[in-house]
Amino acid sequence: METKKKNAILESTSFEELLNAEYGERGTETREKFEAEAETFCLAECLKEQRRLAGLTQEQLAEKIGTKKSYISKIENGHADIQLSTLFRIFAGLGKRISLTVL
Repeated sequence: METKKKNAILESTSFEELLNAEYGERGTETREKFEAEAETFCLAECLKEQRRLAGLTQEQLAEKIGTKKSYISKIENGHADIQLSTLFRIFAGLGKRISLTVL
């Protein structure tokens, strides 16, 4: 790691400064890619946790909503883009409702 970047990371006093040092300022291509991947990861982890809390396997959830286990697995591992309608259907299958907030 280059010295300037390393020093910027070590001198960071907030999470935002750390992200800026590691991935660049908001709006840069690298930072936008990181943010998108982080959101995908968070959604996948939320889905996994809710499925486990519901006591369902990936296969059981897939059967319940009319899809394949492999698709649920891909979503939970962050390897699939998911349509909003499918996301709503998955959480409905878990007995949950989700809401969308635009910031």
